[in-house]
Amino acid sequence: MADSLDGNVLAAKSLARFGVTHMFGVVGIPVTSLANCAVQLGIRFIAFHNEQSAGYAASAYGYLTGRPGLLLTVSGPGCVHGLAGLSNAMINTWPMVMISGSCDQKDCGRGDFQELDQVEAAKPFSKFSVKAKDIKEIPNCVAKVLDHAVSGRPGGCYLDLPTDVLHQTISESEAENLLAEAEKGRILEETRVPPSSEIEKAVTLLRKAERPLIVFGKGAAYGRAEEELRKLVERTGIPFLPTPMGKGLVSDNHELAASAARSLAIGKCDVALVVGARLNWLLHFGESPKWDKDVKFILVDVCEEEIKLRKPHLGLVGDAKKVLEMINKEIKDDPFCLGKSHPWAEAVSNKAKDNVLRMEAQLAKDVVPFNFLTPMRIIRDAILGLGSPAPVVVSEGANTMDVGRSVLVQTEPRTRLDAGTWGTMGVGLGYCIAAAVANPDRLVVAVEGDSGFGFSAMEVETLVRYKLPVTVIVFNNGGVYGGDRRNPEEVTGPFKDDPAPTSFVPGAAYHTLIEAFGGKGYLVGTPDELKSALSESFSARKPAVINVIIDPFAGAESGRMQHKN
Repeated sequence: MADSLDGNVLAAKSLARFGVTHMFGVVGIPVTSLANCAVQLGIRFIAFHNEQSAGYAASAYGYLTGRPGLLLTVSGPGCVHGLAGLSNAMINTWPMVMISGSCDQKDCGRGDFQELDQVEAAKPFSKFSVKAKDIKEIPNCVAKVLDHAVSGRPGGCYLDLPTDVLHQTISESEAENLLAEAEKGRILEETRVPPSSEIEKAVTLLRKAERPLIVFGKGAAYGRAEEELRKLVERTGIPFLPTPMGKGLVSDNHELAASAARSLAIGKCDVALVVGARLNWLLHFGESPKWDKDVKFILVDVCEEEIKLRKPHLGLVGDAKKVLEMINKEIKDDPFCLGKSHPWAEAVSNKAKDNVLRMEAQLAKDVVPFNFLTPMRIIRDAILGLGSPAPVVVSEGANTMDVGRSVLVQTEPRTRLDAGTWGTMGVGLGYCIAAAVANPDRLVVAVEGDSGFGFSAMEVETLVRYKLPVTVIVFNNGGVYGGDRRNPEEVTGPFKDDPAPTSFVPGAAYHTLIEAFGGKGYLVGTPDELKSALSESFSARKPAVINVIIDPFAGAESGRMQHKN
């Protein structure tokens, strides 16, 4: 039939019709044709080496754009590899859709090629999972997974496309009718807003507080709440504390920033307005001794279940931006402001300034062989020197991420991506690619530990292939935390001559990896060499890897964030 089309074309048409502009993935049987069809219809397909990295890219793309990131995988093992990205999206509450091909339905249960009950496999890691059992179901299934991904609390969704369904055909006219029906049936969940009486209670709590604090996280960043946050901070004079990926919603350089006085801010505040951040391990569960036992939390979250779980003094269910608009309006009608001389604002400001001065004194020293602070300061200054639009910083590793969180400065929203709620290692290159695709006007700078880089290092070829403006900086200290840290008495047993479980090859030439594909590599070990490499790579805006040799004894074992300020 000249006017017929198959399931691959219909799936691609559905994605394009419903607003998908980018896809990430690894092609193969049975989805190669689907990827090709998507490209023909104007969807940019970014092909990876590994589904895990592609999945991390899709999850970060969802966060950066507010639209579901799309991951395409083959069946069986490809689907399983992709679950890393899908679960990452769920934990971080970012919108993502994973689409996997699967075996022919008639051969299920018979040991078919790459057979797996993929819908069941995906369920623990997704908000919604569905299989299109017939070609006519494809448009509606595509619409459902896209809509579920962004409704309420965002998250990952899964769509299963069996091989036989991809090969079925229907007429173009019937396909058009199915697409129109699916489009007409899309009903996006309306964003909830709290009643005005609850907003009044929140403002009263803030107004009467002696030591108020505003805390915000990546949920506020996802909700594009930066302008409302800035207004609230500046109208009220209340100090603010961002979570790591909330950094930049209000500039880290703002006079009311409390990051450098974190322990004082959370330990002494009596009312905390928490916007788009969960009271999980990142915020010490909102419990003493880190927090005052009598602190009153005002928790703003799009998810009612999250508020019920945390049991705050006051819960406001709704979109971060809309709730803050309502709070700002209520304050505008009856304004209040702490003022710079307010004892609380002054105490936080003085503590922050004191800690910053102490940190800057350490950063001012040029230590060679490099510790972590010296190169991080040079990188910070080079990034700040670029001005606006600020680069997107991708931070991954143990010591590298911990030090970077304290030293690197975010001045604009959604310009920091890191291991996130789950502390996921291996996200680096996928996040870089997502950031470059989602923000083509911004440079992307990854600051990676050598262990974190190793998870996805082959994707530097993907950077080169797509000519993406990404500079990857590898802090090379010879292993996880810094190579062999064992005491002599620990080096025993029949395999005592093996390298330590934390060790990599000393002096690994990571910079040559990208050179194999035509990118630019730099090996640096002094301040001048690093400054030169940063200047050249930032100006070129082409794929580059800077291999920074770090003293292997400079790091420490790291896991949960250690805040000592």
